[in-house]
Amino acid sequence: MKENVMRNIDIEKVTINISTSTDVKDVERALKLVERITGQKPTVVRGKKRVQQWGVRPGIPKGAMVTLRKEKAKEILNKLLDAVDRTIDPRSFDEFGNFSFGIKEYLTIPGIKYDPEIGILGMDVSVTLKRKGGWRNKYRKLRRTKIPLRHKIKKEEAMEWVKKALNVKIEKKQEVEWI
Repeated sequence: MKENVMRNIDIEKVTINISTSTDVKDVERALKLVERITGQKPTVVRGKKRVQQWGVRPGIPKGAMVTLRKEKAKEILNKLLDAVDRTIDPRSFDEFGNFSFGIKEYLTIPGIKYDPEIGILGMDVSVTLKRKGGWRNKYRKLRRTKIPLRHKIKKEEAMEWVKKALNVKIEKKQEVEWI
């Protein structure tokens, strides 16, 4: 029996996000780092709600993010996976097969050197997976339809695909015990 090509899993997008304090200098450092890693112009993330304890108000800049697609996403994702020794915690996967991981210091990314103007910053990386066919129906303007459950990516399918396609180990990370 032939394999259905439309059920193959692929990377839709990779989103890199750096959250900082509401200080403008910290946001500029984050923008500079994201641009240096990806070679793409990042977007400033602004507050949407007022959170008085954190000093966040609507419209105040609080971080930087960039979304990568196609070959650029695959290229950068391989570098970022090398920074975490190609291991991902199984709890990092959601029920739709997408996964996220964090990088504590950008210095662990291969090919990136320390910049004293930037300092030490970490980042969050989110990877959205998709199947080849059918997703256009969900996003088109006219005659939009739902995607059936059998076409959605399950957590177990995504974990198997990540193991094979990206050569990643999926194992539970040891938790640090706080004293």
